[in-house]
Amino acid sequence: MTRDHVIEFFRRLAEANPSPTTELESGNPYQLLVAVVLSAQATDASVNIACRPLFARITTPRQMVELGEESFRDAIKTIGLFNTKAKNVIALSQALIDRHGGEVPGTREELQALPGVGRKTANVVLNTAFGQETFAVDTHVFRVCNRTGLAPGKTVEDVEVKLEKIVPQPFRRDAHHWLILHGRYTCKARLPECWRCPVIDLCRYKPKTPPPDERAKPSAARTASRASSTARTGRGRTVSTPKAGRNRSRPSRLP
Repeated sequence: MTRDHVIEFFRRLAEANPSPTTELESGNPYQLLVAVVLSAQATDASVNIACRPLFARITTPRQMVELGEESFRDAIKTIGLFNTKAKNVIALSQALIDRHGGEVPGTREELQALPGVGRKTANVVLNTAFGQETFAVDTHVFRVCNRTGLAPGKTVEDVEVKLEKIVPQPFRRDAHHWLILHGRYTCKARLPECWRCPVIDLCRYKPKTPPPDERAKPSAARTASRASSTARTGRGRTVSTPKAGRNRSRPSRLP
């Protein structure tokens, strides 16, 4: 995309959603960090369901450590990879107490030094909790950037580097939220809903997915065609009758 196209791309996403944010529910940076760690290979909705009762009573790393790994594991057992995630959350909570006085650090290096925290998790926390201009590339962002041609790359690191270079102000802080939400609800993995996409004319994806009513027409036409073909075949069939004498047994040979 050209620079003008990139600006128009984000301008339209911003117009449709002026104040995007993560769909993970949290009350402070620590809860956000825990929620993002839990969201790996899980939906935000499933994390919210598990964390609502938990976050009502656990707001600090010390409270989480006091809760203990076993009780925490039981609280999140509906989330994928809950055993590993429970171990990491208890460990990172203890690390926050030991290294940062129970506070969530505001640098990528310090965050990534915590157990279970990768670059994407660090970027989400830095952006959402501290307002930094970071680009967290998850599966949705990776798909949208490659499918549309906005910032194509073979790896998430490639896409992140390109986003860093091309996204202009005033869109940098909220860019990854717009891309995540666009990928989650419009530019879906299996069937992108191109007919209601605000950036359809800027996107290089082909073929564009037609509206549901138009996709139903070819199917109906195929059904009618098959029915017509079946009817023609039925009319053309004739009932065969055995030829006279065909089934008569041959006389046996004389001895």
